[in-house]
Amino acid sequence: MQAVEIKQGIYWVGAIDWSMRSFHGYQTGRGTTYNAYLIIDDKITLIDTVKEAFAPELLARIKSVIDPSKIDYIVSSHVEPDHSGAIPFMLEHAPQARVITTLPNGEKGLTGRYGQLPLQGVKAGDSLNIGSRTLQFVPTPMLHWPDSMVTYCPEEKILFSNDAFGEHLASSGRYDDEVDYGTLLFECQKYYANILMLYGRQAQTALKALSGLEINLIATGHGVIWRKHIKDIMACYEKWSAGEMEERAVVVFDSMWHSTEKMARAVAEGFAQRGIAVGFYDIKENHMSDIVTDLMTAKYLAVGSPTINNQMMPTIAAFLCYLKGLAPKGKKAFAFGSYGWGGQSIGQVEEELKACGCEIVLDKIRVANVPSDEDLAAIAAKMNF
Repeated sequence: MQAVEIKQGIYWVGAIDWSMRSFHGYQTGRGTTYNAYLIIDDKITLIDTVKEAFAPELLARIKSVIDPSKIDYIVSSHVEPDHSGAIPFMLEHAPQARVITTLPNGEKGLTGRYGQLPLQGVKAGDSLNIGSRTLQFVPTPMLHWPDSMVTYCPEEKILFSNDAFGEHLASSGRYDDEVDYGTLLFECQKYYANILMLYGRQAQTALKALSGLEINLIATGHGVIWRKHIKDIMACYEKWSAGEMEERAVVVFDSMWHSTEKMARAVAEGFAQRGIAVGFYDIKENHMSDIVTDLMTAKYLAVGSPTINNQMMPTIAAFLCYLKGLAPKGKKAFAFGSYGWGGQSIGQVEEELKACGCEIVLDKIRVANVPSDEDLAAIAAKMNF
């Protein structure tokens, strides 16, 4: 396990998790990395650690550069265990090190999780001189935990951004220009949609705080280091955090005997007839985290469910619960579905869409039993928003 020098005297010493396939309920089909960075200066500094299980990999990469007992500071950008999990392990190997964290939330979070640690709290505007370099600390609360912060090194023009601008992507390449760019942008959008969409206002505040900085590298907490497409990813964050949407629709449904599926196809046809591009998702065949990735930038959402045991399908209930937690903004939505006798599910879906913050633009569409050709044609015809 070798460190990778990203600037003279600054090394990536993180870990690659090739096998991870789930993170907080969203599907991570391409694995992830837990990024940590070692700065060799008068005061040797480690920016973040890794998930606890990968601590030996972190230690091996550090040992390829220095004796870990020489580390003076460990900067904890974020208390979440995929970043802080190896702090106790590293303190065993770096007993003189102090842990830099935010006041008061970082101190509270690290103490609550790991007990007493040698902590040094920082707040907005604080900096740390480590020799020929300075580390400036910028708290980014609720992006996506209360303790979160980024660290800027003005001498090297490096932003150590932790969760911001990252993605779950395991790769042998360490930089944005060493992986497929289309794949990279998809995974960045997926990360933002499933982790950060709820915190758009906080993301905009963070972007304003970073706007005056000259940045040549963004060293993220997950995924690749940005060096070629820095302006592009920051522009994406501006767009995503502002909630900008495209004239597109997402249709999500479950179906027992294909009746609601037929209705879903009629709904998709109705959008297409109006020149609105459609993403079409059978919830049984598509993971909700992929659906949310597409939905984040789409203006319209249509959700369909038949009725089972006087309720909507559990798969649709789970999707709407997941969506509600992400608090999408400005979506125009409606509910549809078939039923045998009760038909309660369609109204339940509509109520959940309202609870998600969606504007209902079409009254719920209900069809008893199997929709006829006339029923399906009527669905497409009534979709005038």
